[in-house]
Amino acid sequence: MPLFRLPEKGILFPDPALAEEDGLLAIGGDLCPERLVLAYSHGIFPWYSEGEPIMWWCPHERYIIRPERIHISHSLSKYMRKHDIRLVINRDFPDTMHRCRMKRENAEGTWITDDMEKAYAELNRRGYAMAAEAQVDGRIAGGLYGVLIGKNFFGESMYSDEENGSKLTLVLLARELKEKGFHMIDCQFHTDFLESMGGEHISYEEYMELIEKDTEKI
Repeated sequence: MPLFRLPEKGILFPDPALAEEDGLLAIGGDLCPERLVLAYSHGIFPWYSEGEPIMWWCPHERYIIRPERIHISHSLSKYMRKHDIRLVINRDFPDTMHRCRMKRENAEGTWITDDMEKAYAELNRRGYAMAAEAQVDGRIAGGLYGVLIGKNFFGESMYSDEENGSKLTLVLLARELKEKGFHMIDCQFHTDFLESMGGEHISYEEYMELIEKDTEKI
């Protein structure tokens, strides 16, 4: 059964249970704020390359980090004691997102298109997206951005300009989110890096329970 929202704009998604084994749920539509908020509220996210139609994904198994379970290695903890480490929120959202894009584009390619940069910047202006960066001894070392729905943060991409930049950002953000009572950092897919930071697999059902705890039904 489709999930409807603002039907006069034609915004709807199929039931996430209909997603293919790899997580692909739907193709097409646009990146308007209403569609993006509806998508993330049901664990759906866009992921596609420049020149392709928009592809919407909803994996049956989810990968998350619970803020209170973030893992800090001995070496990272030692590094943090030696430096002045600070978390910077929304220093310049478009710039943070673009840095994420350039790091990936110059390496293995990226899904962060011009349209996505515009769409997520608009989400940020509406309070549904956030950028976080780690400042080390006064320099920006790395950062990430993602979507905010209720007390859940949906990570999209990260970058590192200095040693431990992305690790520090994730640790500092997790601490901040823990203090604010957030339930999870959604990682979308498993990577060895995220596993080393405390990531875990959960079912889509448990994932949706976390989203719905403090989220108005959409």
